[in-house]
Amino acid sequence: MSNANDGHTRMPPLHGLYYFHQAAQLGSFKAAAEHLFVTAAAISQQIRLLEEWLETPLFYRQHRKITLTPEGQTLFEHTQQGFTAIQNGLWLLNQDPEPQRLSLSTLPSFSQHWLVPRMNTFREEHPDLSVLVESKTELQTFAQSSIDLCIRYGEGRYTDLTSQWLMDDLLYPVCHPLYQEQHQIYTIDDLQRVHLIGDIWPDMDWQRWLTLVGVKGGTTALAYDGANYVLEGALSVQGVALARHTLAQRYLKEGKLVRIDNIAVKPTFRYHLCAPQGYFRRRKVIAFCDWIRRQAEAFRQTLPADLTIIEATSR
Repeated sequence: MSNANDGHTRMPPLHGLYYFHQAAQLGSFKAAAEHLFVTAAAISQQIRLLEEWLETPLFYRQHRKITLTPEGQTLFEHTQQGFTAIQNGLWLLNQDPEPQRLSLSTLPSFSQHWLVPRMNTFREEHPDLSVLVESKTELQTFAQSSIDLCIRYGEGRYTDLTSQWLMDDLLYPVCHPLYQEQHQIYTIDDLQRVHLIGDIWPDMDWQRWLTLVGVKGGTTALAYDGANYVLEGALSVQGVALARHTLAQRYLKEGKLVRIDNIAVKPTFRYHLCAPQGYFRRRKVIAFCDWIRRQAEAFRQTLPADLTIIEATSR
């Protein structure tokens, strides 16, 4: 067995090894084929290649029956241990270390203005779960934290994570009612003579928004790092802010902000639920995703019917 002698450093074909394991466990090439959804010929061929690699027969082949040779029995005992260990490892990867505690990571703006005001209904539906909400602008590293799920705003492409679309958003100008009255701003054409509150995030670019809707704007008197600060600037009568509908809607409803005109831009950024694929099988994550999707659908129903929506394109 020239190949087998250096077996401590070389591995046989793993495909054939797994087919051998299934055939030995089930006692039949046909049963293994049905279990693996392949043909019996494919099982036989892979095991034959494995026997050639090992230079030893693994089965006694008889009419409608196979039995293990002594070498096959030895190999089967070890593959049984090996594949059992692999299956246990895969199970542990998706095992929830804290099934009664849900840890979320969201953008500060989304957490403050959209998620937190709705969390009481999730708690009512799932009183057995404790919830931790962390507000961070950077994407959470799952391998170095206990986070179960992230809610991100962007294009939805994150390395090693599965992203599931949650909802779109809209961008439109808003200001405090006092600021509107002081400066007499009621249409987007009025924006060229007021102070604009800017955001350094790329989706909140005032100039791009104005270009898309075809009007001129005033000067950007203030710029903040984050949509929540921009919104706070508008609430503090500092100027006109370019706001996301998800963040501004509650303040429009309460009369604390007013929308200027009826034109909105639909950005290329969207909200996504993000986590390693296996995390989405955790019961508490399934429960939260179901709840927040229902909340997002209900929120979509609040979209003003009079809005003219312009879709942005990726740059």
